[in-house]
Order: sequence, then structure tokens, then C-alpha cells
Amino acid sequence: MDLRIGIIGLGMRGTELARDAHRPGEGSRVVAVCEVTERGRAAAASNYPDAVITDDLDELLAQNLDAAMVFTPDDVHAQTAIPALEAGLAVFSEKPLATSIADCDAILAAAHRTGSRLYVGHNMRHMPVITLMRDIIARGTIGEVKAVWCRHFVGHGGDYYFKDWHAERSKSVGMLLQKGAHDIDVIHWLAGAYSTHVQAMGALAVYGDVTDRRDRAGELMGDWFSLDNWPPTEQTGLNPVIDIEDISQMNMRLQSGVLASYEQCHFTPDYWRNYTVIGTHGRLENFGDESGSEVGVWTHRLAGSGAPTETHVVPEAEGGHGGADSLMIDEFLRFACEGGPTTTSVVAARNAVATGVLATQSIRGNGSTVAIPPVDAAIAAYFDADDAARAAQ
Repeated sequence: MDLRIGIIGLGMRGTELARDAHRPGEGSRVVAVCEVTERGRAAAASNYPDAVITDDLDELLAQNLDAAMVFTPDDVHAQTAIPALEAGLAVFSEKPLATSIADCDAILAAAHRTGSRLYVGHNMRHMPVITLMRDIIARGTIGEVKAVWCRHFVGHGGDYYFKDWHAERSKSVGMLLQKGAHDIDVIHWLAGAYSTHVQAMGALAVYGDVTDRRDRAGELMGDWFSLDNWPPTEQTGLNPVIDIEDISQMNMRLQSGVLASYEQCHFTPDYWRNYTVIGTHGRLENFGDESGSEVGVWTHRLAGSGAPTETHVVPEAEGGHGGADSLMIDEFLRFACEGGPTTTSVVAARNAVATGVLATQSIRGNGSTVAIPPVDAAIAAYFDADDAARAAQ
């Protein structure tokens, strides 16, 4: 019998991942959709003609479900995920887990209290470029990790994040959380430790000066996205309210003593991530983050710059985010049915949010260093049992 799934929120991301999870006759099917917009409900009725379509969460939770997938705007993740966990469902929550440390901790506490399975959609842990780099590190090729640097060129930033609710700090907090949660989690994963302290600086350097604004209520990102929207200073139809940073940089000190940095810019012409990981016996760096890109590894001393000792090609994969989306959905469906260890970690997801939130606090304060509160010890121990199983794999 197919796993019965309810979808909570059917925007751009929800539409993509819900479609992948809908596998009637093959183990899972979408049987209910809760969506507050007329456009979303119409799309749900078209995509899932046999499903119950509603704008009421309680009605969705009454549909004899096995699992729920939460794709609402970030600031209401806790309001939707916690009732689903309390209903005994396996819950997929899109990243970031929430927009506050308190909401993250409330979600983890609900999963702990109810015993319901919780999974967070940090798909980058399945991206071939990331798993390739992690495998190289795990083999000991570059020795003990001492530093991780990430530069994120967000070439689609103006279209992705500055034309709707993402541009408002009351809804997204800021891009070090909404966008940066991915990379913070990867930095923690590659380094094998979480951040204990963070410091950051940032600015609204470009999009705040663009005066062409409009309310895009009822629209989705696909309605306005175009590579022709260039240069950034000539963007049109930006969100009426923009009070988040479009460029930022943060420094992190991790539990292990590793130092890390993350730089993010939303008005670059190109769109990719560059990671550098430095260990006691060498370093690695990726050039591109898609299939066919290369990861260079240097393990010999040079007089200056030079060719890497090893070059690894990122494997081919099909699907969104280098095949990561489908791998993530496969893992969630297996986890919802059987439990067991997962590549993603809910404790790590919470710590990525905590790091992003407090880095943003540092930006909007005086740029001082802020300590990151750890997860409650009992809650961490509950989830760390699965993390230990992951580490043994």
C-alpha cells in the first residue's frame, strides 16, 4: 500500500518536490493538499485530481495520512510542522527548519515528545559535488580539517529573493538564514563540527536603491524570472519592502577549533558556490558545482600556484540540484516508512538556523562576536543516536 502524503503549501519548491514524492502504485502518493491561495489550490486540483484540496490544516490532518511535507513560507514552518508531528505523522520540513532558534527548538521538542519522525530538506548533503568533497576529506587525503571557506555567487538573487516575501526580514530574517542555511550546514558537515561563535558584516548595497517596486501577491517566481533581468541596478518590480542585506560575510569558530567563513552576494553575474577546505596535509577546492565540474586536490608543496595533485570530476546525475532533490525525496520516503539513519540531521538543521540567525544579529548590531546556544542536551542525545549511526556508515 502506498504511503499517504499530505502537502502543506504548494509554491514553487513545494510543486517540484511534491511531484517527485507522488509515485502512485510505487510506494507513495499525494492524497491531500493544504494551500491558502486560490492559485495554489487550482494547481493542486490539476496535479492531484484524486486528492483532497483544502485551505484548512486540520482538514488535511484528518485525512488518515502517514506523512506530511511542509513547504509553507519559512516563518510558519513551526505552526504547520508541529501539529503534523503531534498527529503522529512523519514530517518533511523544507529548509531552513524555521526562522528562529525558539521555533527550531519547539519543532525538535515536538518530535522528541511524540516520537514522530522528522526530516529536514537539506538537499545539498546529497549534491554530488558536496559528497565528492566529503569523501575526499573522509579518506584523509588532506589530513585534519582546519579551515573551510565558502564564496557564494548568487547570480539569481534579484529574481529569487528580492521580488517577494523573502526581501522582508519579518518573514525571512535575512539571506544568511534563508539562503545561507544550506552552506552553513555543509560547512559544519565537511568540518565535522558545529559553530560555537559567529561574527558578521553586511549591507543592502544595490537593491535598496532600485525604485521600481510592485506588489506581486498571487505570483510565483517562475512568473518573473529571466536571465535578461540584468544588470542588477536595472531590475524591475522588486518587493515594496526590502530591508534585508544583499551582500554579507560571516566568520565562524567551530567546536573543534576549525575556522570557517562564508561570503554571499546577490548581484553577481554568475551563480555557483566555491568551497575551499584546508587540512594539515593539503587542501581541496571545487571549480563549478554541477555535473562535470572539477574538484582539485593539492597535497604537494609548490613555489607558487600550480596544477592540483589530483583532479576529480563531479559525477553526472539527473534532476534538480545535481540530482540531489530526487535522492533526498528517496531518502525521506524510506525514512517515513522504515525509520533508520539519514544523511541529513535535524540537530544540524537547527544549528544551521542558529548560526544564520545570530550572524544576522551581529550584522544588525555592531558586528561583534555572538555565542551560539547549543541544543538542549536531552533533545540532542535523542537525535544524536541517529547521528552516531550516520557516522558509522
